[in-house]
Amino acid sequence: MSQEIILEEVQRSTLDTYVSIGQKSYREHYLHLWENEDPTPYISNGLSASVVERELSEPNSLNYLVKMGNAIVGIVKLVKDCGVDELSPEESLKAEKIYLLKAYAGQGLGKKVLEWIENYARSLKKKVLWLDTMQKGNPIQFYQKNGFVIKRESELVLPGAKSSEKAMWILTKQL
Repeated sequence: MSQEIILEEVQRSTLDTYVSIGQKSYREHYLHLWENEDPTPYISNGLSASVVERELSEPNSLNYLVKMGNAIVGIVKLVKDCGVDELSPEESLKAEKIYLLKAYAGQGLGKKVLEWIENYARSLKKKVLWLDTMQKGNPIQFYQKNGFVIKRESELVLPGAKSSEKAMWILTKQL
């Protein structure tokens, strides 16, 4: 795959596209986490139009459409100044959402998106990139293969999540 990946900052005019792609990609990958395969608690907390609209006015919150050519293939949400544990907000950037549509999985896009995020974090003089991911499933291996290390356990705390699926890892990468 040689096509370039572009992360385009979401504007009010592209908010509905971001929400639609975000919800679709989330549903494609994460329904198994939820009782009755109903991700409403997550979507209403993080991928609704009203939530994203509020995020667009927060300077610490950055929302992007992931584009490959003319196709929108996913979304990314970053939190610019976001510490965890002993890591200060000034030195840490959180990759809160990296969701790619299933049709584009396995094409190297995730790696390119991570590289873009890492370069952006370095441009802000960040020392650490961090994220959380489910303990079960493929993402943990992907992130470890790309230089992330497990910092500690965490847990999905939204109502409706299956208790057997709540276990998460907080991962960090030194930049």
